[in-house]
Formats: sequence, structure tokens, C-alpha cells
Amino acid sequence: MFLLSPVVVLSVTAAVSAEVGIRVKLSQLPRVRSFLQQKHELATLKGNAGGEDTIIIKNYEDAQFFGTIEVGSPGQSVDVVFDTGSSNLWVPNKKPAFSTHDIYDHAKSSSYVANGTEFAIEYGSGPVGGVYSRDDVAVGDIILENYLFAEVDDVSGLGVGYRLGQFDGILGLAWGSISVDGVPTPLEAMIASKQLDENVFAFYLGDGVPGELVFGGVDPAHYVGDFFYVPLSSTTYWQVTLDDLQVGDTSMTGATKAIIDSGTSLLTGPSAEVAKIAKAIGAKALGNTGEYLIDCDANGAPDINVKLGGQSFALHLADYVIDDEGQCLFAMMGMDIAPPAGPLWILGDVFMRAYYVKFDVDNKRVGIAKSTAAAARRVGDRVGDRVVDVAHAVK
Repeated sequence: MFLLSPVVVLSVTAAVSAEVGIRVKLSQLPRVRSFLQQKHELATLKGNAGGEDTIIIKNYEDAQFFGTIEVGSPGQSVDVVFDTGSSNLWVPNKKPAFSTHDIYDHAKSSSYVANGTEFAIEYGSGPVGGVYSRDDVAVGDIILENYLFAEVDDVSGLGVGYRLGQFDGILGLAWGSISVDGVPTPLEAMIASKQLDENVFAFYLGDGVPGELVFGGVDPAHYVGDFFYVPLSSTTYWQVTLDDLQVGDTSMTGATKAIIDSGTSLLTGPSAEVAKIAKAIGAKALGNTGEYLIDCDANGAPDINVKLGGQSFALHLADYVIDDEGQCLFAMMGMDIAPPAGPLWILGDVFMRAYYVKFDVDNKRVGIAKSTAAAARRVGDRVGDRVVDVAHAVK
């Protein structure tokens, strides 16, 4: 991931229509501002209905989105970030001191097969490492038999954000070209297993309510209108060409790349451009933290418009402000990524709460439609006053 990771907590439900695949429900927990700071330590990396599955995704403070998978026989539950910004699956086999994380113990699994090859990945704050193993992995009703993944005993690279966070591991949903050691990705394994009706998956990130991740289809209950499709510019991350990023009608960026990343909580972009945008909307720097505060009652603040494939996707004030117990944070942060990867913008969960995103593997594109959570949102006397239409609430 280009991790400013949100975490998604999933609980599996049966699909409710033929259009909905294997579903993972996303649930939401209250927001804690300190977690935003913890997340930034991670930044700089990077029920069955036919062939669909849905997973409930739990929302921790609109900052972490994670869901439950099972590893081994019998299944051992672990909560993972479903991350479109990375391509490997790793789960912990050792619990950090003073943490409540669930771990995988291969000694308790009858389907475990030893591999032992070293696994190592480097985050901006340090390493994550362990060894590869094989075991059965269940993602909703999708069973990946004898899957090669990493069991990790060194999470020092994730710092206090991991120790205090809600997620246990990471399940990457990006492309094989960025898989550490070139191991088959979870998404490649799902496709090879032929358990999906379509080689697509789609995220609905709830706004103060549970969300949902669907494999093999989409859930029409969670978006309005039609999808607008944007072709990928690179099959590494889910990367697209950025036409422009504007405040109102004024261009604010010279970058031409954007990544749609469920593993990043905020919007991130070049630091100088983020500062310019913050000034344009009336946000003030919070010391040297890299964060910005904005008046919670700034109802006249302009839209931020993300232009992709010739189409403008507006983010309104309620989309880009995080109300943390009366103190409102601007949900954008500077991150300078050197060429050739950068400069680029990361469209994280702030964007994905406003828009329902369909990730289309076969056609190498993303489909974007207005999320029902955003469509139902109402700005009251304060930015944080949000309501969700009961008709669109997660069942």
C-alpha cells in the first residue's frame, strides 16, 4: 500500500441478489484523531451467490477499514486491510506486547504446508518480515486452497499505528507486477480458482455505518446512476491518468498520475500543492504536523474537483472534512513521491466514501459511480452532522 492505511473489518453475509457477488461487509467504528497520526507512520510504500461474494467492512473512525478472513483448517480469523495499493497477503504469527491482535498459528492447522522462504517488505518507518507458508485461505465464501502467503513475526516497521490499530494483516488487491517476490496475488488466485462470475470487485465504504466489499460483481443498492469508466495507465497499482485537480475552476496540480487506493485513509499529493489547496479552501496548518484544520461551519467552502478521463468528480465540504469531536481536520496530507513513480495523487478512502468504485481486472479499468452514502449525506449546522437514508442502510 501507499499506506496511510485505513482498516476494513469484514463479516461475511450471503449475497442478496444475482448482481451481488461474494460480499464482505465493512463496518464502521468511531473516529479517533490520534489514529490519523499513527497511520502516517505507514506512508511511503508502497454468503455465496453463484460467483459473487460479499464481505462486511468495518470502519474504524473513517480512518481504518478492515475485514475478516480465515486462514487454516479449521479457520483462524484475522482482520485484514483489503488494500488496492499492494499485492501480497500477510498475517501475523506473533502478537506484539500489549496488543489485542489476532494471530495465525500454523501448528493448529491441518492444511498447513511449510515453505520457509524469507518474506521482507520495507515501509517508510521500517521493515515487516517473516516467512512464506501455504495454507487454505477463506475470503467470504471464496476458498483459496494451498495458497502461498506470508506469516509475519516482525511488524516493527508499522510502529505504534499497528500496535494500537484494529487490523491484523494486509490482503493486497493490486497487480502481480508489484507482488513481493513475484508470488501469485490473492486476486490472481481468486481468478484462477474460477469462483467469480466476473473478474471484478467493488468497494462501498460506509459513512459512519458498515461498508461492503463485493468480489465477482457489484451491489446496485450502494450506488446511484451509471458507472463512468476510466482506463488504467499502469497495471501496477490501480493507477489512472489525472487530468487535473481543481478547487472550484482553478487548477491546483501539475501531477498527471493518480492511484485509487483503499489502503490510504486520506487524499495525499505533493506537499506544495496540498498547502495551496488548503489555503484555497480556508484550512490552516496545524503546526508542523502536516495536518490542517478548517472551520467546522465553513459551509461556503468550494468543491475540490478530481478530473479523470475527462469527467469531473466533485468532493464537497462534507466529503473532505473530518469532524473529530468538534475539531475539523482537512482530509488531505502532503506526500512527496520522487520520479519516476511520482509526483502523484493518492485517492484514498476520502474519495472512495464519496464514490462507489468497481475494479475491473479483465478490462483494465475502474468504474466510478456516486455512492449512496454520499448521495444520502446532508450537511447540517456542523460539517460532522451526517445522515444516511434508511433505505440505503446496510442490512
